[in-house]
Amino acid sequence: MADKQYVYAVARIRSKELSLLSGAFLDQLTAAKDYDECIQLLMEKGWGDDSTASAEALLALEREKTWGLISELVEDVSVFDVFLYGNDYHNLKAAIKEAVKAERTGHDYPGIFIDQGSVDVKLIRDSIQNREFQNLPEPMRGPAEEAYKALLHTQDGQLCDIIIDKAALDAIYHAGKSSGNEFLKLYAELTVAAADIKTAVRASRTGKDRAFLEQALAPCDTLDITRLAQAAIEGVDAIGIYLESTTYADAVEELRRSPSAFERWCDNLMIRKIKPQQYSPFGLGPLAAYILARENEIKSVRIVLSGKLNHLPEESIRERVREMYV
Repeated sequence: MADKQYVYAVARIRSKELSLLSGAFLDQLTAAKDYDECIQLLMEKGWGDDSTASAEALLALEREKTWGLISELVEDVSVFDVFLYGNDYHNLKAAIKEAVKAERTGHDYPGIFIDQGSVDVKLIRDSIQNREFQNLPEPMRGPAEEAYKALLHTQDGQLCDIIIDKAALDAIYHAGKSSGNEFLKLYAELTVAAADIKTAVRASRTGKDRAFLEQALAPCDTLDITRLAQAAIEGVDAIGIYLESTTYADAVEELRRSPSAFERWCDNLMIRKIKPQQYSPFGLGPLAAYILARENEIKSVRIVLSGKLNHLPEESIRERVREMYV
């Protein structure tokens, strides 16, 4: 699509940005007395419709709205596939576990699949059920067959997970790096680095060995995964010491607080990095930033609704809510 066409798309996005949830609204939502009041506040903001009977249905509908809008504005939405690869590989993982359980027990155990993806869910499920791995997109074939055989022969669900999760990170990173777009490169870099740090911390706390770390960590420019793996073997404190020498030094304090605090830091960093796109008049950047802004607010709304349903204290919910794009 030419830049002239993007100018129109960005103009439409600018009008849609006016309806994005603000930090002030998230404060109001967090302060609501209960779940029902939260839903009422969201509906007043245009979220949901008469068919959204649950929180998950509400959030799924909002995600559909986002991608419906992008499909209207961009002829070739594959330029944004980098944002959907996580869903694709989640669906691949679900299909593998579904098929292996059926093969081992003779009973159906339907997996949980996500509709928004760059690869049709039916294609993924059929390819795995029939062991026709060659029908999958090329980057998925090897990891799919490896994970399927690993789960079938070892019943090790974690091994299956790390094979697929690493493949997902590699796909995201390759797509971002090869896009030619600085914004998408940044998204891929931050996504992979954050995932690697979280994996290293979990592995350190559960005593995983170097072989596990080498299989689980995905290469990226801003981290030396060999040094990160060594730090993980030495302990969580060593991970913090290593990170202090990287661009993620500010994350160390949050990492020491809790895994959820670190995840919040990562999401907030992404939002801060994309905010300049609010002032860009053309190009893919503002459209990509809008997609991420919507995902970010959907995640924050999920945190609030889950907190209300589980009767968590308001302050506990507030600590988990992300910064908003607007």
